[in-house]
Amino acid sequence: MGLAKLLLVRALVSMFWKRPFKGSLVRWGTTLHDRFMLPHFVRRDFSDVLTQLRLSGYNFEEKWFASHQEFRFPKIGAIAVEGVELELRKALEPWNVLAEESTSGRTVRNVDSSLERLQVKVTGFTTESRYVVACNGRKVPLCPTGELGEAVAGVRYRARRLSEELHPTVPVHAPLVFDIIDVWNERSIGRCAYHVGPPDGRTYTARPINAKEAEERRAERFQRCDAVLGTMAAPKEQTNPMFPMTLDLRLPAPGYTTETAKPGLVP
Repeated sequence: MGLAKLLLVRALVSMFWKRPFKGSLVRWGTTLHDRFMLPHFVRRDFSDVLTQLRLSGYNFEEKWFASHQEFRFPKIGAIAVEGVELELRKALEPWNVLAEESTSGRTVRNVDSSLERLQVKVTGFTTESRYVVACNGRKVPLCPTGELGEAVAGVRYRARRLSEELHPTVPVHAPLVFDIIDVWNERSIGRCAYHVGPPDGRTYTARPINAKEAEERRAERFQRCDAVLGTMAAPKEQTNPMFPMTLDLRLPAPGYTTETAKPGLVP
């Protein structure tokens, strides 16, 4: 894997040395923290890079980097019901560096690694169909990928508590429970859950010794659940103009209000 990455960098340097890039730069804005955090669009963008290299005479094959992509974006699990498939994969999540603090005579800067993100990919239906996907009771903003019957979205959530973190009042959202809801009949036709840690409450005392053990741990944390009996209405629509493809569970759900007591004010 290291040799393949080194070969890619050498080919890019050689390509730009022969033909420098003279186009204008694109200002992506918040799209970098929305669309390009998801493995689907990262893979598609990387495929365009390899295509450009092949057009320049460097015959790179995409299968050379399949192990890199699977290592960085491992598959969590999938369910299929009534012709609809829901797949979960790890996604990218930038972690903020906190302010400087003095610890044991040294100055350190901690990283808030309490947030994580995963990709929800659905095949077998369009956004105008009778099915929607909900995560912890909130609608996932699925966006079409350009392929027939395929849509993706990101879910950002707090995975764990840390002694030092941003937004300390935001609770932990794990486990994440996903439902495929039939809007016409108002019922859940399929459900799965993803746990950040072992579902039985254990804690991992060491790192995985190899890729097989890491895969087994991911499979252990993904559970296929029985569909919920009774009616289940579709959640309310919620849109985020800055991050239209991301369900950020830190933000309050539509219609959620809080009452803040203000000392000294007479009701």
